[in-house]
Amino acid sequence: MTRKIVFVLIALALSGCMSIISQGEVGVRDTLGAQSKDISLPGFKLIMWPIFDITRVSVRTTNLKVRLSLPSKEGLTIASEVSILYRLKPKSVPQVLQDIGTGYERRFLLPVFRSAVADVTAQYAAKDMHSGKRSEIEDAVKKLMNTRIASRGFVIEAVLLKSIRLPRGLSNSIEQRLRAEQRAQQMVYVLQQERQEAERKQIEARGIRDANLKLSQGLTAAVLRYKAIEALRSLARSQNAKVIITSGDNPLGLSAVPGLQVGVRAGNKQQVLAAEKPKPVKATSKSRVRRVRRK
Repeated sequence: MTRKIVFVLIALALSGCMSIISQGEVGVRDTLGAQSKDISLPGFKLIMWPIFDITRVSVRTTNLKVRLSLPSKEGLTIASEVSILYRLKPKSVPQVLQDIGTGYERRFLLPVFRSAVADVTAQYAAKDMHSGKRSEIEDAVKKLMNTRIASRGFVIEAVLLKSIRLPRGLSNSIEQRLRAEQRAQQMVYVLQQERQEAERKQIEARGIRDANLKLSQGLTAAVLRYKAIEALRSLARSQNAKVIITSGDNPLGLSAVPGLQVGVRAGNKQQVLAAEKPKPVKATSKSRVRRVRRK
């Protein structure tokens, strides 16, 4: 029984004399209230509280989320949620613990961030925080914070504007403006189509004009007379009666067309071309004999 008690006491003593520094952390030794200027790297460390102690500090990238109201250039207040990605330089940890302490986020980072982000957003309109200028605002806040805290051992990796809630009236006006811009772009597209259609019609009209011009240059009086004769010849081949009215004194030499009779009206100088009627069939000798007998 005595051995068990001794073993438990030894275990409790050893557990109070051990400290493990994980990866992504560094430790700073504290001896009777005096802080060391050196850092302890990850691993197993022996301590003897309250004489020796080790303060562990993370040097990983930390995401600090902040909800705050941002001022705009117009004087509006915009509710937002922002993430600050920062890390602490390992060699600067002893000085940070000595000057600021373990609550450096609340005591140092947040006040600097609130001041920097207000200085930057006050130079931009509220609508810019919802447009492509958001990344520009984030970069400006990041650069300003690094300028102010770089000497203290902090590194700001990124500032992210995750949530922006504009006032209701401003949101409605932005939506109306976007709809108006979309309608204007649609009208530009329609006008462009109409302009292209007008150009197409002009090109088509020029083509027709050029074709007619070339055709008119090749149509001489002799060619027209020949075409007219050819057309009327095809009409003359039909056995049906037909009347063709033309103008002028000379029926385009149509008197030479077989099967057509050419006539001219003196009153209005219109020429009438009538197809020659088929001649009646002559009576044969048998039909004559029959007529004599009847008489």
